[in-house]
Amino acid sequence: MTRRGDLWYIEYMADPVIIKIDDDTWRIENDGVRFFLLKGSRKALLIDSGMNVRNVKEIAEHITDLPLLLLNTHADIDHIGGNDEFPSFMMHPSEAVNYYGQQKKMGIINPVYDGDVMDLGGRKLEVMLTPGHTPGSIMLLDESKGVVFSGDSIQEGNIFLFGPMRDIRAYVLGLKRLDKWKGRFDIIYPSHGTFPVSPSIVDKLIDGAKKVMRHEVEGKKASLFGHDIMVYDIKVAKILGDYNEK
Repeated sequence: MTRRGDLWYIEYMADPVIIKIDDDTWRIENDGVRFFLLKGSRKALLIDSGMNVRNVKEIAEHITDLPLLLLNTHADIDHIGGNDEFPSFMMHPSEAVNYYGQQKKMGIINPVYDGDVMDLGGRKLEVMLTPGHTPGSIMLLDESKGVVFSGDSIQEGNIFLFGPMRDIRAYVLGLKRLDKWKGRFDIIYPSHGTFPVSPSIVDKLIDGAKKVMRHEVEGKKASLFGHDIMVYDIKVAKILGDYNEK
């Protein structure tokens, strides 16, 4: 591992880059996937573990010697790639079917629920359940920094809402739940795409998803991961939905 300013490079991996956001927060970028390391005064927390990055735990322990925890925003493969390095981790229990069934992963899920608060020592993180992208997708509010870690549910990229586990109606309702945190954050850290993004994106995503549900946005047929899907361009992002042959 070598360091150039605030950037760390791990030569034996797929060139992940660790970028220091502030004295207690890092983002780890690799192959279009982003995850985070947070420090409090007593504990450190990884938010997700990437996809193609090996030795995720070693990366974190190179930065901090605090006891290290892992929390997953959801169980899609690009967020749990390094989970095998941890005997247990935190996740909403609604993700268990995806994690153990579809992804064929091992380990013990320590469940977290909507409204739970984790104290890293002078730094508290509040959990909000925001289903839709997956049944147990969660976001985290770090009020001390004015930041929401949004997982895949908020981004200026592709919002995956196709397949049996995903639900566009639940997605809209999940984003509306962020009203509960109104005034407590002023920036959003997504797991993909532009970094960071403004909270103003939330209303745009809700409005765009509603237009898709009302058939007010023309979709284009595409193929992804062996699935026929529809791609809806809602300007701020693209919604990837189920293809229904007429």
